[in-house]
Amino acid sequence: MDAFFGGESWLPVAFVGLMGVSILLYVILDGYDLGVGILSGLTNQHKDRMIASIGPFWDANETWLVLAVGLLLVAFPFAQGVILGALYLPVAVMLLGLILRGVAFDFRAKVAPEQKVWWDRAFFGGSLLTALSQGYMLGLYILGFERTLVNVAFAGLVAVGLAAAYAFIGAGWLILRSEGRLQARAVRWAKVSLWLSAIGLAAVSIATPLVSERIFEKWFAMPYLLMLAPIPLITGALIIALHHVLKVLPNHTDQLSWAPFSGAIAVVFLAFYGLAYSFYPYVVPEQMTVWEAAAADESLMIMFIGACIVLPLIGLYTSFIYRIFSGKTQDLRYY
Repeated sequence: MDAFFGGESWLPVAFVGLMGVSILLYVILDGYDLGVGILSGLTNQHKDRMIASIGPFWDANETWLVLAVGLLLVAFPFAQGVILGALYLPVAVMLLGLILRGVAFDFRAKVAPEQKVWWDRAFFGGSLLTALSQGYMLGLYILGFERTLVNVAFAGLVAVGLAAAYAFIGAGWLILRSEGRLQARAVRWAKVSLWLSAIGLAAVSIATPLVSERIFEKWFAMPYLLMLAPIPLITGALIIALHHVLKVLPNHTDQLSWAPFSGAIAVVFLAFYGLAYSFYPYVVPEQMTVWEAAAADESLMIMFIGACIVLPLIGLYTSFIYRIFSGKTQDLRYY
């Protein structure tokens, strides 16, 4: 335990864990509705049914992003200045994308039919802009925010890879929640986006240990190599399994329609675990540890008590929404 906490207070580690859980849930939950938004730009049909599949959930899904950023601001005030300062422009672009898709979601259902197409394009554009900016930020974070031509190109590759990953999660969600021609089209989207996502994941997996000798040793020094080798092996096996599952979908019994979305969640979890393991105990890569970046323990304790109250409430609300609106998606209607 001393090695894990570095002989320091456990509170900063607890807040890193809370922030990590919030980010993971955001990537999974808002990832699929961003993916549906990206995929909506690839077809002129089924848009209403696609958007209806995320209608009850997308606002609640973004709560996890707000929570993650809030935890960063209040629990790690010394790190937030460095991180948000380095990522000021892509953060602004992400916020623009989130605003654009939020406005488009409401307006597309209330304007005249001839104007609806422009709000559909805005919804697609906002979703794609959000996904690309988040991937670009991830790429720069991995490389320690250093902007060289090679680093920016790598961040661009990660941006495309994350957008493809969101598209795959979104396709998996549509396979689970839809039927008929939309489900068949979602299977085709999933087949393409799966391998684009795999390329982005491979790029991150290769680059992460190469940018830091410390991370390289954490992954490849014995005995850690033997303990961590199953992570990329399991991830690769999952991607291959998903490829074969998609070959037998859709089918008339709707069997295995749950598998692409569940498999996507598993892959995201493994990738997130690998990143978290690589960078711990640093909040700012190779610059600032969780203890150096954290607020005073007295402040953290007050916020920790508040988080222990708020987090279960958010979890209960989210679970309730998903239970109420379970099953196959119906047409989107406003009364």
